[in-house]
Parts: sequence; C-alpha cells; structure tokens
Amino acid sequence: MAGAGNAIRGSRVGAGPMGEAERGDAAPRQAVTYFCANEHRSVITFSIEAVAPESWDCPKCGLPGSLDSENPPPAPKNEPYKTHLAYVKERRSDKEAADILDEALTLLRSRRKSGDLIF
Repeated sequence: MAGAGNAIRGSRVGAGPMGEAERGDAAPRQAVTYFCANEHRSVITFSIEAVAPESWDCPKCGLPGSLDSENPPPAPKNEPYKTHLAYVKERRSDKEAADILDEALTLLRSRRKSGDLIF
C-alpha cells in the first residue's frame, strides 16, 4: 500500500477538530451539589429540563448524598449475612419444624414401602 505509512491512525479524510460550530450547541445544563456523611461534595450535571433526584450515591465513597449540606443522610446499616436456615427459623417455631419433618418422613417411608424409586 503506497502512502499508508503517512496516514494518521484513527482519522479519515476531511476529519478535523470538531468544535461547537460543527456539533451544534450543547444542551442547557444545571449543576446540582450533593453532600454525603463523609463530607464529600459531589457536583452532578443534569439537563435543565430534568428534575434532580433528592439523593445521589457519592462517587468517592458510595454513601448516599443529599442536597442538604447540613444534614447529609446517614450511612445505611449493614445487616449481617443470614443463611436460608436463619430465615426459616424466623418464620417457624421448633414445634412447627418438628411437625413438618415428621410429615415428610412419614410420606417418604410410605413411598419406600410401596416400591417407589426415591433418589
């Protein structure tokens, strides 16, 4: 390929620096400031037509931020991980669990006696 070594990578013929004249004017915007509990200040830009949300997660620490610099929202409580068994124990008493187990064992034993294949 003749002349290919002189081409600038990533450009095409007629391409030049694009400015506002070629792209058109930027849409009107509004800057909204959010404050988190770690005293981070985040400025988020929205369209002028958009309604800014009451809260926004801080891009620095991930805590929720609000529009009120004096009263930022508190950090959410981290609940410890619960196993499936822990959730079941919240819903069932020990007596209910024993009754369900007895019912399941009775059904299983009756199926074995009748010759069902149980895996």
